[in-house]
Amino acid sequence: MSEYDDVKKQLKQAPKVWLVTGVAGFIGSNLLETLLLLNQKVIGLDNFATGHQHNLDEVNAEVSDQQWQDFTFINGDIRNFEDCQQALTVNNLTVDYILHQAALGSVPRSIADPILTNSTNITGFLNMLTAAKDAKVSTFVYAASSSTYGDHPALPKVEDTIGKPLSPYAVTKYVNELYADVFNKTYGLNATGLRYFNVFGKRQDPNGAYAAVIPKWTAAMIENQDLFINGDGETSRDFCFVENAVQANILAATANEQGKNQVYNVALGDRTTLNELFSSLASALGANNVSYTKTAIYRGFRAGDVRHSQADTSKAKELLGYRPEFRIEQGINKAMPWYVKFLTKNKL
Repeated sequence: MSEYDDVKKQLKQAPKVWLVTGVAGFIGSNLLETLLLLNQKVIGLDNFATGHQHNLDEVNAEVSDQQWQDFTFINGDIRNFEDCQQALTVNNLTVDYILHQAALGSVPRSIADPILTNSTNITGFLNMLTAAKDAKVSTFVYAASSSTYGDHPALPKVEDTIGKPLSPYAVTKYVNELYADVFNKTYGLNATGLRYFNVFGKRQDPNGAYAAVIPKWTAAMIENQDLFINGDGETSRDFCFVENAVQANILAATANEQGKNQVYNVALGDRTTLNELFSSLASALGANNVSYTKTAIYRGFRAGDVRHSQADTSKAKELLGYRPEFRIEQGINKAMPWYVKFLTKNKL
């Protein structure tokens, strides 16, 4: 039995109370689904800035009526300290673990609007940290980012060695780590950061100018529209299926003392080029009776992007028992039926 299997068994036997911020978003809704299926009590906080009601509706359809009754939703904004406090006191529940996913992602969005990115990712983060400290929450797990590695060229990326940030978004995520460390040393708050590497999967929004590459490309291919690859296509990323990220969150929240107050890479520990990704998506779509007949169009590199990214996941494996269950091809094949159904239904 894996460490993750053991933790899930223990949680079913002794349910906890979890607060998931950004619960209507991509990763947040996947966390909600897993926790409810484990019979946990979950409080969710979201202002729908990037999350969607249909994500919550999908989770509702995936769990039992009784499990759904264990979910309490608060429409609130982490930039409002009172909303953060409310989320930790609703229904007289004592929150055991916080999984803080609420943020404004996207490097290009942060370049276009650094002030909004800062207010959400730094002010909002500080509000949530302070509320957690005041409520004496056991463990605060937060979404960090591989963008923190910045211009450091070495591969694979190791947690203790970072470079200079290349975007406002990267700055905000690094500041999160600094605040978390200070809150641990000053107030004794257990705070653990998870540096996500290109997480993908069902419920990842394909809409908008700042959509991640996999849902954006998949939407274009389903509609047989032009597909653009930034640079020469040999830029590479460590793509991580969302269920691997869910595992990391639950393991981090329930870790022993040695595993707490750390920063971990959450990834597969491998690299996939954009050209390889294009081929994998086309193949998975073909298996779902969707044919893409166009050739990808290459254009200039995108500002703020690093050339290559790959994680060293040995620290998470050693201290958390993290074992990513899905490689990129497995994740794409598992997620593709959802993308086809969702995108066809919404006629994107």
